[in-house]
Amino acid sequence: MTDYETYLSPLTWRYASVEMRSLWGEAQKRRIWREIWVTLAEVQSSFDLVRPEQVADLRAQVDDVDVPRALEIETELHHDLMAELKVFAEQCPLGGGIIHLGSTSTDIEDNADALRVRKSLDLIIRSLAQLLEIFSGMIDQWASTPLMAFTHLQPAEPSTLGYRLAQYAQDLLTDWENLRRARAHVRGKGFKGAVGTAASYAELLGEDNLEEFETRMSTQLGLPFYPVATQTYPRKQDYQVVSALAGLGGSLNKFAFDLRLLQSPPIGELAEPFKSTQVGSSAMPFKRNPINAEKIDSLARVLAQFPRIAWDNAAHSLLERTLDDSANRRFLLPEAFLITDELLGVSTRIVMGLQVDEVAMARNLEIYGPFAATERVLMGLAKAGADRQEMHEHLRKHALTAWEALRAGRANPLIDQVCQDEVFLRYVDEKTLHRLMDASSHIGDAPRRAKELARTIRQVIS
Repeated sequence: MTDYETYLSPLTWRYASVEMRSLWGEAQKRRIWREIWVTLAEVQSSFDLVRPEQVADLRAQVDDVDVPRALEIETELHHDLMAELKVFAEQCPLGGGIIHLGSTSTDIEDNADALRVRKSLDLIIRSLAQLLEIFSGMIDQWASTPLMAFTHLQPAEPSTLGYRLAQYAQDLLTDWENLRRARAHVRGKGFKGAVGTAASYAELLGEDNLEEFETRMSTQLGLPFYPVATQTYPRKQDYQVVSALAGLGGSLNKFAFDLRLLQSPPIGELAEPFKSTQVGSSAMPFKRNPINAEKIDSLARVLAQFPRIAWDNAAHSLLERTLDDSANRRFLLPEAFLITDELLGVSTRIVMGLQVDEVAMARNLEIYGPFAATERVLMGLAKAGADRQEMHEHLRKHALTAWEALRAGRANPLIDQVCQDEVFLRYVDEKTLHRLMDASSHIGDAPRRAKELARTIRQVIS
């Protein structure tokens, strides 16, 4: 039962999926330790170091984790793995005496970490693929729907909603590839003893049998090992994995930040789902705050700091190992995955329920689109033989006048100003000017490229 009288991390009960929490739970960690000990005994049995009945005794008790008993012993030993070992041994009258034979702590702990990292990456990659699939459908749906694009947070030129969504999805596809690459390169330490030389195993098995021994361990655990290790696996691996997770966090942060801007009523084009019973503010009943997008940005900000810790752990692992990474790795790896898991869960819910206001998109395009359309007019005038520099200056003056009208709360007069300008009419007729001043079609090949990316996403993640 959860004890709410003492501090609990929000990741313990508020954020992340049950599956990810369970994987990084204390009980699951100890089950994996035990599984590795049993596998070690099985392989050693094949070399006639351990009797089959001893292995069977261990196997029968592998899931009987007793965390309270282990913590009780740890108060005396001040060593969590040794405490778990003693509990396991207490439960196994036949096999208890051969547990951990030839091993050092990180032979168990680092291989267990690698197994959990790999399983966690599988969960993240699966969730990211689901999000990409949803994005691809929305990109197709809105590929040709025009909207006003912004640069420097100022109206720029038209784009399409599908093309804007494609920007986020393209970044996420890069993250998917990076995470898959990180997953493919995860390695365990292997079984190399206190400084990585496997000297203790050589004493047990003979040096000639070491390669075969580690190969069997790798095969039975389903985990490739680093060919060279010290007391630990290279901490650079943690840095690579956490950096890939932080990269995904950066992509989701941009999506959520943009959504917060676009959900602001003056723009109002997109909004995250908002339930009828949801409270936006304790003081202001009318508020529809983008709390989910804000949560994404808040958690992603934490995740962004983790690669720095992992870098320090790798760079400061002096000689064959120091223990100054141990304490922070107890939360570095779990929390990196739990935060990423929460980011993906919230992002998926947002995208699935994303509210699109086509009226707002059309309104903003009507207000600001004429400014962008002046580029089309400039090209048309130049093609008709007008002096490009002279026409640019003429259009600029019209635009400044139109901006003043908007600031005064009036409608944008730019279309009428341009289409009735005698200077322009010398080169292009009024009907053509009206056509050129329609910014909604000034979107280049954005629809085609958006749909092409959606198609690529489905092909890649299938």
